Amino acid sequence: MAGPDEVMRGGMAPAAGRPMLSEAELERRRGRPWTLRVVKAFDINPHMRRVQLTGDNLEEFTPKPGQEIVLQIPQPAGEPARRHYTIRRFDAASKLLDVDFVLHGHRTPGVSWSLDAKPGDVIDIRGPRGRIGLNPDADWHLFLGDETCVPAIFALIEALPKAAPAFAFIEVGTAADQQELKAQAHVKLQWLLRDGAAPGPSDLLSKALASFIFPSGKGHAIVIGETSNVRNQRHALIERGFDKSQIYAEGYWRPGRVGGHDHVND
Repeated sequence: MAGPDEVMRGGMAPAAGRPMLSEAELERRRGRPWTLRVVKAFDINPHMRRVQLTGDNLEEFTPKPGQEIVLQIPQPAGEPARRHYTIRRFDAASKLLDVDFVLHGHRTPGVSWSLDAKPGDVIDIRGPRGRIGLNPDADWHLFLGDETCVPAIFALIEALPKAAPAFAFIEVGTAADQQELKAQAHVKLQWLLRDGAAPGPSDLLSKALASFIFPSGKGHAIVIGETSNVRNQRHALIERGFDKSQIYAEGYWRPGRVGGHDHVND
């Protein structure tokens, strides 16, 4: 959901055996720069806040469902904090972009900015970016994630065609964190409540997945959230017959790390 910009100026630190990326490729991966203005900010529920943004030339802003932007959040001293946030919704006609922020109980740069945001405030962003996406050839769709993933999961489900079979399991803190989903797809959504337990590595989603009976046909799974949970769920899907190509898996966060995403391929 949120993390620092992993792309460094002048080159990306390569993995072993991989070449440095060109400046042109780095610029493409960073995404196009935009300057946006806050229209309004409000709480959706006790732990989720929405900031609505607009800007000029947004006729050329064409995000795919579930993609993200990178906020360049000004800091009192030094470089801005770069944080990745999913585009919850973009209305091209009205040029309005909604971004949702999980309120963690402590003021990270993203949370602080969302709480302080007021109409007229200006922020620089880059995007849209991200590889996440639906598989149009799938017979049914499965979504697994925690509260940091609600914006992406809801945006993706809302983009499914009418009557498309979809199943979603979402872990949240309490019943107050649930949100209403309106979609034309045929969706079965189950909220899994921690009921006071802290977010992090857990077996809530793994247990729900273990008891889920796969429909007939070829499924496609989008597995996002805390990295170790994502990895366990990906392994479980593969053990039950999913090909790796049928799974998109990404760790949005993990305890003790400030920002960044994990591409879960192991």
